[in-house]
Formats: sequence, structure tokens, C-alpha cells
Amino acid sequence: MRRVSRITVAGVATAALALTASACGSSSSESSNSDSKNLGLALAYDVGGKGDQSFNDAATAGMEKADKEFGYKSTAVEPQDGESEADKVQRLETLAKQGYNPVIGVGYAYAPAVKAAAQKYPKTTFGIVDDEQTKADNVADLVFSEEQASYLAGVAAAKTTKSNVVGFIGGVDVPLIHKFEAGFKQGVADTKKGVTVKSQYLTETAAEGGFSSPDKGEAAAEGQIDDKADVVYAAAGLSGQGVIKAANANKVWAIGVDSDQYKQDALKAYKDSILTSAMKNVEGAVYDLAKSVKDGKPETGVIRGSLSNGGVSLSNSNPVFADNKDTQAAIEKATAGIKDGSIKVKTS
Repeated sequence: MRRVSRITVAGVATAALALTASACGSSSSESSNSDSKNLGLALAYDVGGKGDQSFNDAATAGMEKADKEFGYKSTAVEPQDGESEADKVQRLETLAKQGYNPVIGVGYAYAPAVKAAAQKYPKTTFGIVDDEQTKADNVADLVFSEEQASYLAGVAAAKTTKSNVVGFIGGVDVPLIHKFEAGFKQGVADTKKGVTVKSQYLTETAAEGGFSSPDKGEAAAEGQIDDKADVVYAAAGLSGQGVIKAANANKVWAIGVDSDQYKQDALKAYKDSILTSAMKNVEGAVYDLAKSVKDGKPETGVIRGSLSNGGVSLSNSNPVFADNKDTQAAIEKATAGIKDGSIKVKTS
């Protein structure tokens, strides 16, 4: 499955970046002072980019909501293959210099670049999604309890499987994705004894395409389905589209991630195979940071989304899933347990 749309950046060079606007606005190619009128917020995508129907598109939705409400003309830019850390830093600094505020790195790979750019532009608020190690007075660490939503996905998988084999596919073998796997496995084990969870990571590093290769996701899912998995959960960004495609082709269930993938237009042909999605409210986190800057009280520090505050959740869009009273009762019980602390979900 090909990426649905891309916002291109013309020629990343060491000396300069040309920034193009997202569909919801336009940016100036002329540099301006960060003290000038705020143009809006800026997103710097990591691998996968716009059109992943998942993580990056959720961030885009938050940007579009801010544009609509605040009259902004925000921008979003894509990474280039094989770019250096210096390229990321320069991208963020260029956005801040042009007058965008906040400037948000979408993905943990931006953490070093956010730290460097924030030091150079202290009057600009920076955000980093999925990293909480970046500490600065003008940086908001937008993080989530992914393991909690994944636990609920595990409950759903355990209640749904007929073969007693389910699968987990992670995009890249990193601690962030380990949280998804840990929560999912625990949810399965706590719900139904004797269910096997088959786990696989697509790549060791993001540069190898683990978050951006639907073909890799499809092949991995086919292998797990051949091994009798009848529910497959993917935390793999754009690669997850291949997992959903494979599930549909083999008439088994897929569990989506980050966004409500049952509702995604690009996945419409496969939606009847999407049982549910373990969501994290990246859209809300991006919008809230933009609003805080707009209101003159910028968020900073660690801002964590959880089940308790609505930062993570399990989607209920598929009526087959929503109308299953037994499964819904189990999920409600698990949700209550996580919120009151009687269920402590592992992160690794």
C-alpha cells in the first residue's frame, strides 16, 4: 500500500531548507524573526510522514484543528532519507526563525534536535512527541501510557481469538514499542489462559523502514497468520497498513494503533477486519500545546496522556466489537482496574 499523500521538502541541504505548507495552510519562504506575529504551529514529521493513517496523521489533525480555531496558517514538513542529526536541528531552527510557535518534533528521533533548537530559540515553545528526556524551560514532552491502551487491546484479542493464537508486530525494536508489546501480552494473559502471543519486530532501526514499509508489515502478518494467529495487533506506523491488508485478505482480525483506523478513508476497503484500535490522543496533545501558546501560558515539562485523562483509549467504532457485551464488560472491568491502580500494567 502506497503512502496516501506527502508534503514534500525541496532539497535538504546543509545550509538551507525550503519548507512547503501543509494542506491547511502556507508558510513563507522568507525568514522572519521569532518575535514577529505567530504564523501558527509547525510539525516536523519523522519517518512514515503524513498519510500513515496513524501517528503522524493524528498530529496533523491536531494542527488542522488549531488552524481552524485560531486562524493560523501552520506548516508541516517531511524528513528526507538518510538525513543527519544536523538536518533535523536546522529544520527546527528554520521553523522557529520563520515565526512558527510552537514547533513540534513528531517522534522520539527528534529529541536531540529539539533540545538543541530550544536552546537557540528560548522564546519559542518546542514540543517533542514520545520522548520525556528533553528537559528545558521551553520544551513540552508529549508522552503517553501506550501500555494501558495496549493492555485493553490484549483483552479484546483474548476475548476474540478462536485459535488461541494472537500476534503482535512492532515496527522497530525500541523501548517505546516494547511498551505496546508488554501491555498487549499482559492483557492477553490476564484475560484468557493458554493463549499464545507471537511477537515480531520488523527492523532494528527506523532507518531500515520499520515504521514506513507496508510490505514488511504485510509479510510479517502473513507469517503470523500462517502460524494460526487470528488476531494481529500492530504498533508499526505506516507499516501497520500492510498488517491490516493481510488480516483482511485472510479473514482474520487486525487491531489498529494510534488513530481510530476503522474510520480512516485509506483503509476503508479493510475496515470490516479492524476489530478496534489502541489509540493515543496525539491530536489532542498537539492542539493543547498550540492553544497554551495562543493563551500565553505555554505548556512545558512532561505531559502524559493516560486512560484516566483520556490520553489513551480503545476505539469502539466497529459495531461487531462495540455490540459484543462479553468483550465490552471485560474491557470495562480492565479499564476500571487500571484507573484505580488494582491492575498495574508493565512497560517492558
